[in-house]
Amino acid sequence: MDIVARPSELRERVRQWRHNGERIAFVPTMGNLHAGHGSLVKEARRRAQRVVVSVFVNPLQFGPNEDYASYPRTPEDDRRLLEELEVDLLFMPEVEDMYPHGQATTARVQVPELDSILCGAFRPGHFTGVATIVTKLLNLVQPDIALFGEKDFQQLMIIRRATDDLCMPIEIVGVSTTREQDGLAMSSRNRYLSAEDRAVAPTIFRELDRTRSQIQSGSRNFEALERSGFEALKNAGFKPDYFSIRDAATLSAPSPQSAEVVILTAARIGRARLIDNMRARIVAVKANSKT
Repeated sequence: MDIVARPSELRERVRQWRHNGERIAFVPTMGNLHAGHGSLVKEARRRAQRVVVSVFVNPLQFGPNEDYASYPRTPEDDRRLLEELEVDLLFMPEVEDMYPHGQATTARVQVPELDSILCGAFRPGHFTGVATIVTKLLNLVQPDIALFGEKDFQQLMIIRRATDDLCMPIEIVGVSTTREQDGLAMSSRNRYLSAEDRAVAPTIFRELDRTRSQIQSGSRNFEALERSGFEALKNAGFKPDYFSIRDAATLSAPSPQSAEVVILTAARIGRARLIDNMRARIVAVKANSKT
C-alpha cells in the first residue's frame, strides 16, 4: 500500500491507473477505523480494480464547541487495517494541503434545504463542511465510484445531491450500517461511551426497530411515533436532538405517495452524540371488502 500526503502525489498515482483503464473506487474517512469502514473497503474492492482511502479529520465540518481537537486519531492502527484490506493507496493530507488559502476564505459547497434540517439544524455549517471536503476529495481522486456508510443517511443524500448537481461522473454507493451484536451502530465516537453509557446505547437501535415494526404493521400516525421514540430515548437517559420520520427519497415529511420512509435520530449520552437510522417500507393497507 502506498501512502501519500500531497494532492500532487495523489494525482500522479491515480493518473496511471486511469490511463490503463482501471476502475477506481474511493472511500473517504476521518480515520479511527473500525469494522464499519472495513465493510466499505471490502465493497470497494469488490467493485473496482483499485481502491483509494483517505484519512482526514476535516476541521471545516466541526463547530466551535465540537470535538475537533479531541476527535480520536489512530493513524498507525488505521494503516495496519488498510494494509490488511489490501488498499492500493492511502491519502493522508494535512489541513494546509486541503485548505492552502485558509479555511475562512475557501470556496464552499452548499446543498440548500437538505443541509439545514435534522442534524443540520443542530450543527449549523456542518454539512457545508462535509460537502466541501468531499467535493475536493472527489475532484482529486476522480474515482469511478465512491462509497459511504448509510449510518450517516442525511450526509449520504447531501453527497448524492452535490455530485449530481455539480455534474461529477461518479457513482455514489451507500453501504449498509455495520452493527455490534446488540444493534449499536459502529461509530468512531462510540469510544466516548463510558461502560454505563455503552449499556444504554443500544436503546437507539431498539426504538428504531420498534418504530419500523409499527410502520410496517400499518401505523401512519407518524407524529405520535416520533413523540414516542423521542420520549423513550429521553427516559433511557439520552438527550435527543430529534427522532424523526421522513420520506426516504427526499427527507421531506412523508406524503401519501411515499413508498418508503426513514426513521432518523440523533441523541447525546455522556460525551457521545450518536446518530442512527432505519428504513421502513410503506405497505398499502387494503380496505375490508364485503362479499
